[in-house]
Amino acid sequence: MRIGLIAGNGTFPFLVLRAARRLGHDVTIVAIKGETFAELEALASELGGSTLQWIALGQLGRCISAFRDAGVTRAVMAGQVKHVKLFTDVMPDLTMLSVLTNLARKNTDSLISAIAGVLESHGITLMDSTALLADLLAREGVLTKRAPTDAMLGDFTFGYGVADEVARLDIGQTIVVKDRAVVAVEAMEGTDDTIARAGRLAGPGTRVVKVAKPAQDMRFDVPVIGVATIAAMRAAGADAISVDAGRTLVVDGDDCLRAADEAGIVVVGRVRA
Repeated sequence: MRIGLIAGNGTFPFLVLRAARRLGHDVTIVAIKGETFAELEALASELGGSTLQWIALGQLGRCISAFRDAGVTRAVMAGQVKHVKLFTDVMPDLTMLSVLTNLARKNTDSLISAIAGVLESHGITLMDSTALLADLLAREGVLTKRAPTDAMLGDFTFGYGVADEVARLDIGQTIVVKDRAVVAVEAMEGTDDTIARAGRLAGPGTRVVKVAKPAQDMRFDVPVIGVATIAAMRAAGADAISVDAGRTLVVDGDDCLRAADEAGIVVVGRVRA
C-alpha cells in the first residue's frame, strides 16, 4: 500500500519514511521548501519505492494533487513548521486561502484540523503520526541513569498544572520552571528557543516540563524530544525534563537518553492521571 508523508523539519520525517519502507509501504512525500531537510530526498532515493515533491509553504492544493495522482488515501504528517511562519512566509494557494479565511483562531489545532478536514474531503485520511513509530514513544518512569531529586520532583509537580493549562489553551507544549516559579512559556518560538530564553533569564538549574494537550490529537503536533532538545538544555543549564509517557516521541531513541546521561540531565516519563 502507498501512503503519503507530509514532511516538515527535523528528523521525524526520516523515521517515518524508514519505518514505512521497512513495513513494505511505498511512500509519496510532499516536502516543504525551507523546512524539510534536503537529505530526505537522498534517503527516499536510497530506500526506493518513494517519490518526493517539493512545495512551498501554503500550497495545500499541490499537496492534495500529488497524493491523489499517486493514489494515496492515507497520509502521515511528520516534522515541524515554525508557527511564526504563518505571519511571514506563507503564500497560500486558493485551497489554503479558503482554510485560512475561515479560521476563527490561527492556533495549531484549528489550522491543522481544518487542513485535515480538507484532505478528508478529497479522500485522504490523516493517520496517527506515531502509528509507525510506537517503539519510540516515551516510557513511564525515570528514563535516565540519574533519578530526579526532591527539588526536581517539586518543580515538576508545580509545573504540570501550568503546562497542562497552557497546552489546553493551545498556546504551547512546554514551560520551564525553577524553584517553583515559571521562568518561560513556549508559544510560537518552539521548545529549544524557550529553553534558551529560560537559561538567559534564570541561569542554571531550570527544569523543563513538556506535555501533550489534554485531548491530544495524535495525528499532528505530537510532542517530540531528541538529541537537539538535550543539547539546548545543556547549553542553557537545565538539568531535568519531564515528558508525557505514551504521548511523546523520543525521536533519536537511545541516542537521546545517552546524550542526557552524558550531560547529567534527568529525563522522566510522566504518567498522566
